[in-house]
Amino acid sequence: MSDWPDARNGNNGDRHGYGSGSAQPDGARVMRHVQRPDGVPRQTSYDDDVYDDLYRDQRAQPGQQHAQGPGGPGGYDSGYNTGQVYGSPAGRGQAPGGPQGPPGPQAPPRPKPPVNWKKRITWGLVTFLALLIVVSVSTYFWADSKLKREVDLSKVIERPAGGKGTNYLIVGSDSRAGMSDEEKKKLHTGSAAGKRTDSMMILHVADDGGNTMISLPRDSNVTIPSFKGAESGKLYPATGRQTKLNAAYAEDGPELLVRTVEANTGLRIDHYAEIGFGGFAKIVDSVGGVEMDIPKAFKDKWSGADFKAGKQKLSGQEALAFVRTRHAFGSDLERTKNQQKFLSALAHQVATPGTVMNPFKLYPTMGAGLDTLVVDKDMGLFDVASMFWAMKGVTGGDGKSMNMPISGTVGSNLVWDKAKVKQLVEQLNNDEEVTVSGN
Repeated sequence: MSDWPDARNGNNGDRHGYGSGSAQPDGARVMRHVQRPDGVPRQTSYDDDVYDDLYRDQRAQPGQQHAQGPGGPGGYDSGYNTGQVYGSPAGRGQAPGGPQGPPGPQAPPRPKPPVNWKKRITWGLVTFLALLIVVSVSTYFWADSKLKREVDLSKVIERPAGGKGTNYLIVGSDSRAGMSDEEKKKLHTGSAAGKRTDSMMILHVADDGGNTMISLPRDSNVTIPSFKGAESGKLYPATGRQTKLNAAYAEDGPELLVRTVEANTGLRIDHYAEIGFGGFAKIVDSVGGVEMDIPKAFKDKWSGADFKAGKQKLSGQEALAFVRTRHAFGSDLERTKNQQKFLSALAHQVATPGTVMNPFKLYPTMGAGLDTLVVDKDMGLFDVASMFWAMKGVTGGDGKSMNMPISGTVGSNLVWDKAKVKQLVEQLNNDEEVTVSGN
C-alpha cells in the first residue's frame, strides 16, 4: 500500500511527486517544488541529454553564473538556462561573448603577406617595355609621315652599276620655301625665286670598311650628260656642255644633279637627301645652338657673317651664315671645310644624351629637321637614321672626310683629278679603305 495520500486518485491538479508513465520527464508545471521565477521563458520539455549537456557547459565556464543562480530571481538554482538553447550559433546556450558571458577569445590579426618584390619588378619591367614600344612605334610613324619623298630616282637614265655599301648625295639648298620676308631678311638669304645647291656631299656608308664623306665644291667643273626631264619626260641629248655643278640642279632639279654626279664620277647614288635654309637654322636653334672654335675672324656681307676668333656658340642664324660664307675665303674649298667642321659639331650636339633622352628637345629637333627634309621616294626613316649616324661618325673622326680631288681650274671652275676620282670610286665600290687624298 502506498503511503502517499491520494497518490493515484487521478487528480491532475495534485500529482506532484507521483511520477508519470510518459517517456518524457514531468515539466515544471507539474513539479510544483521547482519554482519558475517571473520573466523566465517557459520550456515545454527538455531532452535528458540536452539538459545534461547544457548543465555541463555552464559548469565548464568558470565564473559564469547559472541563468537562475543564487543571485538570480528567487534565489534558487533550477539548472535551467534562460539563454537560447535551440537555434543558437553553438547549438546550445548563449554564444561566448554574448550578453550572459565574458567575451570569447579574439582571433589574432591576420599577418600581412610578404611583399613579392620579384613579381613587382617583373610587372614594372613589362609595363615599362610596353610603354616604350608604344612610344617608339608612335614616334616612328610620326617621323616617317614628315618625310617629303619628292625625288624620283627612277627618272635618272643610264645609271652606273652599284657596288658595296650605300651612297647618299646630301644637298644643302638655298630654298626659301616657307620662309617669311622677316626670316629672309634676318637670315640674309635674299628673295631669289626657285632654289640652288649651296653645298653638296657624297656620304658612303660601308658594309665592311670605314665610312667616307666627300665634299663636292659647287664651283666644280662638270659636263652635263644626256638626261630625261624630271617634269616633261623629254629626252635631252648630251652636247658636251660644261658648267658648274650647281647649275645642273638649277636647270632640272635633283634628278639632273644625281645624273650629272653619276656621269662624271661613275659612282651610283642610292639615296638623295636635301635640306633648305630655314630647316637648317631651326635644327640649330632646337638644340640650343652649336659651339664652334673659329680659328680666325672673318666677315661676309653677303651671308651676314661677322665672327671673332675663338670658341663661341652659334645660333641658327649665325650657323647658316658660317656655312654659306665663301666670299671671305680664297676658294670654295675653304667653305666646304667649314661646312664639314660645322656638321661635326652639330651632329655631336644633336646626339648627346641631353637631346636624345629628353623628349622636349628630341621632338622639336626631329620636327625641325624632318619638316624641311626632302628625300627620294625609296628612302625610309631607317635610311635617314643610318645616314645621320654615319655622318656623325665620319665628322667625329670615325672614318674619312675629304674634298673631291682637284687637278686645277678652268676659269673660276674647279677641275676634278680624273685619275684620283677613278681610284676613289673603285675603293668605295669595293668597301676598301680610302687612300686617295683630297684637297
